[in-house]
Amino acid sequence: MSRVLLIEDDPAVREGLELALTRHGHRVRAVESGEQGLDRLRTDLPDVVVLDLMLPGMDGFEVCRRIRAAGEVPIIMVTARGDDMDVVAGLEAGADDYVVKPVQPRVLEARIRAVLRRIGRDQAELERHGDLTIDRAGLVVANRGVPVSLAPTELRLLLELSGTPGRVHSRQQLLESVWEHGYFGDSRLVDACVQRLRAKIEDDSAAPVYVQTVRGFGYRFGPV
Repeated sequence: MSRVLLIEDDPAVREGLELALTRHGHRVRAVESGEQGLDRLRTDLPDVVVLDLMLPGMDGFEVCRRIRAAGEVPIIMVTARGDDMDVVAGLEAGADDYVVKPVQPRVLEARIRAVLRRIGRDQAELERHGDLTIDRAGLVVANRGVPVSLAPTELRLLLELSGTPGRVHSRQQLLESVWEHGYFGDSRLVDACVQRLRAKIEDDSAAPVYVQTVRGFGYRFGPV
């Protein structure tokens, strides 16, 4: 799990990117200003910084220069300003990559992994949860070393739940995130998929360890 420091002043963009990157298995710390970002860097060094350019107060160029002066943590600039001069200025300030808004989370995720690979710090190989291993990059799941064959929706559900162990997800949240963003459907879709998933990854689906029911709320991923 890579540690991402997200510096973005737009609340909607910040929350959207934080949620999306968390779903991809990153541990995200999000702040709304360059000053807060620099403070966070002093106490919790991330693997990569995702930095907005148009920030209130200290702008992204200055934040980038200060981060680079203090160390070698990779920086990806994400901004609505995409002309050549801004790209050149961003790279010269010390950014390792530059992404123009609106950016798709999958594109940003790919850029993060590419930056981490270049410096040999891609930490996304395997997640281990008890006897269960999840390879998010390769989309491979194994139980005690034995590969588990999952249907695409079962795999998406497992990735969603296991991305935030211990967190309770409502059925509506899972419908929106796993099936389709903004989808309003029958919550029994979730229950049926959970049952199929449990049958494949749990030793005893009647006493699940990984996909746990939180009565009256939804599901969470364990063991917790």
